[in-house]
Amino acid sequence: MDALQAMRTYVAVVDAGSFVGAMDATGLSKPAVSRQVADLEAALGGRLLQRTTRRLSMTDEGRTYYQRCKDILQAVEEANAEVAASTVQAHGRLRIGAPLTFGVIHLAPLWGRFAAENPQVTLDIVLSDRVVDLVEEGYDLVVRIGRPMDSNLISRELARSGMALCASPGYLARRGIPEHPHDLIRHDVISYSYSRFGDEWSFEGPQGKVIVHVNSRIHANNGDTCRVAALADQGVILQPDFLVHEDLRDGRLIKLLPDFRLHELSIQALYPTRKQLPLKVRKLIDFLVEALRDPPWSAEGARHGEP
Repeated sequence: MDALQAMRTYVAVVDAGSFVGAMDATGLSKPAVSRQVADLEAALGGRLLQRTTRRLSMTDEGRTYYQRCKDILQAVEEANAEVAASTVQAHGRLRIGAPLTFGVIHLAPLWGRFAAENPQVTLDIVLSDRVVDLVEEGYDLVVRIGRPMDSNLISRELARSGMALCASPGYLARRGIPEHPHDLIRHDVISYSYSRFGDEWSFEGPQGKVIVHVNSRIHANNGDTCRVAALADQGVILQPDFLVHEDLRDGRLIKLLPDFRLHELSIQALYPTRKQLPLKVRKLIDFLVEALRDPPWSAEGARHGEP
């Protein structure tokens, strides 16, 4: 007996509600369907289905076995797809969404390499800091920064980024260097409008958590705008390392409050479903995971001299 084929046949019978209904799904004759289920029951030493002239119903054991079969068959499909992904070329249009700044700085340099490795894939890249609806707007995958808000989506972490509280030397020479988070109340602050923290900034310090309600002089819905304003001596910013790491390295911005720890951001690939994931999406996810394994804003990436 082919155990996997017998499982497929059993699942098809349950899904169709009859042996006759399972014929289309399996391509087998009714006697062959019935025989495979009977052989499976004999091998297991128990009855899976209660048969009457009017209907079929699962036994308690049959119900448990049905769900186990579904899980096993799905795992087999995924394993086959992973092997196929290494030998079959992806093709088709791939619609990708990403945040504006991260997309320009860190993703744009990658697309040429992905396109070269997947010549039959056409890329449609949309950059926006707005939270898009993957299904409604036809995205195959989006890159998001921070905690996903839709629990129905599948996520794969690509990288992490710390946050940096910083300001320019010119601003600090004029206004002084804050020594405690509460000092920020007296400083000009440049805030990112889409931050889930708003104007309440949270720090972990030697004495525990400190929350400060800052008075923002400038609000902007784009991280680059906040960064440029800070470089122009306009105030203090709280921005991801992936945006300001070069400014900090070269002294254009100065990191503040080193004794107070800030939260980290998760950079994730989100897609609608894991089941029967298109090869083009699987290829893209694996590519991004590898490309961002040692990101340039991390300490390790900086040691390797990455751009």
